[in-house]
Amino acid sequence: MLPADELLTVPAPHGRILPTGRAVPPLRTDLRRIPSLRTALSVASTYAQTIGIIVAAVWIGRWWAYLLAFLLMGRAHAQLAALMHEAAHRLLFRNKAANDWVGRWLLGYPSFAPTDQYRRAHMAHHREEFGPEEPDMALYVGYPIPPDSFRRKLWRDATGQTGWKLLKGLFRATRSSDAGPRRAARSIVAVQLGLAAISALAGYPLVYWLLWFLPYMTFWRVINRLRSIAEHGGMTRSSDRRRTTHSVHQHPPARFVLVPYWIGWHLAHHCDSGIPMRHLPRYHRELVRSGYIADGLEYASYPALWRALSSGPLRPPRPSTAAPTS
Repeated sequence: MLPADELLTVPAPHGRILPTGRAVPPLRTDLRRIPSLRTALSVASTYAQTIGIIVAAVWIGRWWAYLLAFLLMGRAHAQLAALMHEAAHRLLFRNKAANDWVGRWLLGYPSFAPTDQYRRAHMAHHREEFGPEEPDMALYVGYPIPPDSFRRKLWRDATGQTGWKLLKGLFRATRSSDAGPRRAARSIVAVQLGLAAISALAGYPLVYWLLWFLPYMTFWRVINRLRSIAEHGGMTRSSDRRRTTHSVHQHPPARFVLVPYWIGWHLAHHCDSGIPMRHLPRYHRELVRSGYIADGLEYASYPALWRALSSGPLRPPRPSTAAPTS
């Protein structure tokens, strides 16, 4: 999965991109501007889309409308997670208090995410991918894996098995001796009970379970795995971010469902995690123009990368432990 050495070209001297992949100071300052108003519109747009989809499904009242809404709710969780990730980096708003409040109560807790605990783990991830404090090591290592193993992982996600493990962890955290995780877990439970109550008071008690809780437990788990392994699956510990993080060409369908709000430009994000997501496409173009992202380094699409990630050799069947029969 690692790029060939000849693809790790060094940007030309005196250009706009340094050998580390960082932008030169004037450009970096410009790229690091936080567009608070436009980000607020993104948060409002996510809520408007989510509520609109639910209202439309209820108004139409047909099975196919609920099925379509169910799938779109997986995308809604992806949108909230992308914006929460931005808040975790404190790039959502210039005002820190507003950034953290929205990150917790409007983005993290509605989507079952403890924003502050996520921030601490995620900063460890950025300090050194695949380092000794990497929180997601088990998710990234071992690729490429055999196709049957890949299918089993996605099946566990799609059938709620992964979601159930996470949910049990959330309930355990409500009784944690650590005040921070306990407070966050209880806040998440309170927000979810509030959403369920709103659904019931509106006269549609099953809507919360069918169009919020169940997509989180199933379709969102599939989306999250596919996105996560496309970011770092099969890479390695290195000071060169091109060896720790994949680069994937962005297409509209993937940006709509899998990587909303510019989070698909993930190599750029790891080259400089202080750049707001809205500026990542521009930064990516600078990385390409400089030669830091050379021709052949970037995967043509997410399916192409997933095929590579699931191209490992088939494992031999386990020997039978049954006693031989005469």
